[in-house]
Amino acid sequence: MSVQPTRPQPLPVGEYADAQGRLRADRVRADFPILNREVHGRPLVYLDSAASAQQPRAVLDAVEHYGATTHANVHRGVHALSQEATAAFEAARDTVRGYVNARSTREIIFTRGTTEAINLVAQSWGGTHLQAGDEVLITHLEHHANIVPWQMACARAGARLLAAPLTPTGEVDLAAFTRLLGPHTRLVAIAHVSNALGTVLPVAELVALAHARGVPVLVDGAQAIAHQRVDVQQLGCDFYAFSGHKIYGPTGVGVLYGRESLLAAMPPWQGGGDMILSVAIERSTYNELPWKFEAGTPNIAGAIGLAAALDYVAMLGRERVAAHEQVLLAEATARLRDVPGLTLVGTAAEKCGVVSFTLAGIHPHDVGTILDREGVAIRSGHHCAMPVMTWYGLAATVRASFGCYNTRADIDRLLAGIDKVREVFA
Repeated sequence: MSVQPTRPQPLPVGEYADAQGRLRADRVRADFPILNREVHGRPLVYLDSAASAQQPRAVLDAVEHYGATTHANVHRGVHALSQEATAAFEAARDTVRGYVNARSTREIIFTRGTTEAINLVAQSWGGTHLQAGDEVLITHLEHHANIVPWQMACARAGARLLAAPLTPTGEVDLAAFTRLLGPHTRLVAIAHVSNALGTVLPVAELVALAHARGVPVLVDGAQAIAHQRVDVQQLGCDFYAFSGHKIYGPTGVGVLYGRESLLAAMPPWQGGGDMILSVAIERSTYNELPWKFEAGTPNIAGAIGLAAALDYVAMLGRERVAAHEQVLLAEATARLRDVPGLTLVGTAAEKCGVVSFTLAGIHPHDVGTILDREGVAIRSGHHCAMPVMTWYGLAATVRASFGCYNTRADIDRLLAGIDKVREVFA
C-alpha cells in the first residue's frame, strides 16, 4: 500500500506564531508558491481570496501524491489502488466531518462546490416540500448561488421567494426578517458571511427564530468557512454548504452538510453509478447516505486536496487566522476612510476580512485595471451579488479581501495603488 502524505502538524511557537501567539504571516506566505511570482514586473499582492484563495504547498503536494501513486476509481474496485483511493476519499470525508463538527460522515456530501450543494437541496428537498403558496425566505445579502436556485424551485412549485431587507450599514434588518418569517415560510436560506460586504450574519439567532416556527435553515457558508470556526451543531442549521477553493483547497469540490434525518427522507437529485444498490430495467434501489447523493465518479483528488486544506488551516489555528485577518481588516478600513473621494460600502459592526468601496467619478473596473498594473489583485464588479449593489444604488464596487497570507505590507501596496488611480484620474 502506498504511503499517504503526512498531515501538517502544529509547529513550535516561532514557526507559525510569535511569542504572543499571533499568526506569523511571513512564515505562512512561504507555504504558498504562487506568492513568489511577479505580475507586470511587480511582486504579486493577492487581495482576492473571497473569490478564490490560493493553495499552500501541503494541498498541492497531497493532490500530486494522489495522482502519482494512488489514482483509481473509488468504491468499486477490489484491487489495491482502488482500495487505497477509497480509503483516502472516505478519510477526507471524515476530516470534513470533524472540521464542521457534524455528527456523522453520513451527513457529509461531496459536491462540486457551494452552488451545486444549494441546487441539490433546492431540487431534492424543494421538489418534495415546496407547494403552491409556500414561501422561501432569504436576505438581500445573498450571493446569486443562494438566490437563483430558490427562484427556480419556487417557480416550479408556485411558491414565492421573499428577501429580508438590509440596514444602512449592510446588516440584515432583524425586525423585518422576523415579520417575513410567517405561516407560509417553508425554508430559510441565508449566507453566513456576505461575499460582497463581509457582513457576518447572526446565524444562530436566525436559526433559532426559524426553528421556533418549525422552519429548516440552509446556510451558505462559502465565505465563512476559511475565516471563523464553523460548528454546525452549535449553529443548529439543517444544511450548510461551502466550497474547497474558498478555504485554500482545489476548485471543483465542495461540501453539503445536511441533518441526517432530512437527507434520509430526500430523494436523489441525480441518477447514475455509485448512488444505487441495484438496477433493473423496471426500477432501481438507492444507496445509503451519503453516497445516495454522489452519482458518478467524484472529484477524488479534489476531496483529498480539500482535506489537506482543512488540516492546514487547523494547524495554523482557526482563531489565530481569524484574529490576524481582523487586524488587517481594521487597519485597511481605517486607512481607506482617509482617502479623499473613497466611500466604504458595508460597515457592519461584525465583519470578516472584506472591504468594499467606491472612488468618486472612477469606475471600479478602472480601479481594478490600474491596481493590476501595480501588481495588486483585487475584485471589481457586482461580485455575483447584484441585489446588494441594487440596494446601495451601485453598479459595482471595488473589493479587497484578506487571507492568512496577507500582511500590512499588502495594505501599503493597496493604498499606494489607489493613490496611483487617483493620480491617473486627477
